[in-house]
Amino acid sequence: MLRTTRLAPPRADCALMLAVLALVTLGSLLVWSATSQRHDLTGGDPTAYLKKQLVNVAIGLVLLVVVMAIDHRWLRIVAPLVYLGSICGLVLVLTMGSTVNGSRSWLQLGGMSIQPSEFAKLAVVIGMALWVAERADARRGRPGGSLGDVAGMLVIAGLPASLIVLQPDLGTMLVLSATVFGVLAVSGAPRRWLALLAAGGVTAAAAAVAAGFLKQYQVDRFLAFTNPDLDPRGAGYNVEQARIAVGNGGLFGQGLFDGSQTRAGFVPEQHTDFVFTVAGEELGLVGAGVLIALLAVVIWRALRIAAHSDDVFGRLAAAGIACWFGFQAFQNVGMCLGIMPVTGVPLPFVSYGGSSMFAGMLAIGLLQNIHLRSTETVPNRFTMPARTPVRA
Repeated sequence: MLRTTRLAPPRADCALMLAVLALVTLGSLLVWSATSQRHDLTGGDPTAYLKKQLVNVAIGLVLLVVVMAIDHRWLRIVAPLVYLGSICGLVLVLTMGSTVNGSRSWLQLGGMSIQPSEFAKLAVVIGMALWVAERADARRGRPGGSLGDVAGMLVIAGLPASLIVLQPDLGTMLVLSATVFGVLAVSGAPRRWLALLAAGGVTAAAAAVAAGFLKQYQVDRFLAFTNPDLDPRGAGYNVEQARIAVGNGGLFGQGLFDGSQTRAGFVPEQHTDFVFTVAGEELGLVGAGVLIALLAVVIWRALRIAAHSDDVFGRLAAAGIACWFGFQAFQNVGMCLGIMPVTGVPLPFVSYGGSSMFAGMLAIGLLQNIHLRSTETVPNRFTMPARTPVRA
């Protein structure tokens, strides 16, 4: 029996790509529905936000292809530049950014608004993965999870996290914290250290609330989360209207573009933070379930790519992206259902917005790059029996 090995051309993760394309398509339709009747937003053009979102998707797909095609040896060279660029963007936000909904999170570049904190999520994941990978190369195979690994990752995450807190953008901070915790766990950090970090985070949050560090509108949002009936016309308005919209959908929904709450514009920020309520009202439980299932496919494929990666950098980066998408999706859907406080984070690949779309597509491109690098050599599963010579 002869076993042969062939060099197979690497192929992209088709399930991941199809799920992302389905999400951006569904998201564009939901954004269109949420804004088509809002003349105060569109200026009389019902397709204004649809066109903008399609441009965001097109630019995002170009970024995805570029990152996907980069030679993996360049990733480690570019990673520090990406991290430094995100830090510069966060600093610029604090010095010359514009304030939206109480948070100084946006940079105005001509006619375009950029939210650097969205790119900081990816930058932190890449920076932490690169730090551990470089130390793993120096150890030459010895186990990781040392104090130096953990301390370095916390420093890398701590600088952008501090700048995000100063904005303040607590929604992004929650997503970043969950992402960092996930990367630490995958890196091999001891469980007792993870438990201490979690306890320290809870203690710090409690101290911040007790010391009055949070702004009043943030406290009001939390109180509205614990009791939406406390202030139904004020801080609890978003949660109350979101729950009504989702409840209106029933099993199969009221039909795309026909949602009563959506057409009336009762749900604030429905094309961005509360876009899931459009799916719940107009597509019903079935349509909203399909949307969640597509997000689950993206997270599953990211975890699978992490599990099959043959190097430390790829494994940690893919796992960090999975944690990022997973917690952010849970936070967004949860606040629309009233099971999480309102923090203003977008639904990945669905909510309107360029920064969120670009950062998400860059992350998908990185996942595909890691996947392609891990599948360059494929063993042949078939065996060829040796031929017995025939004697005349």
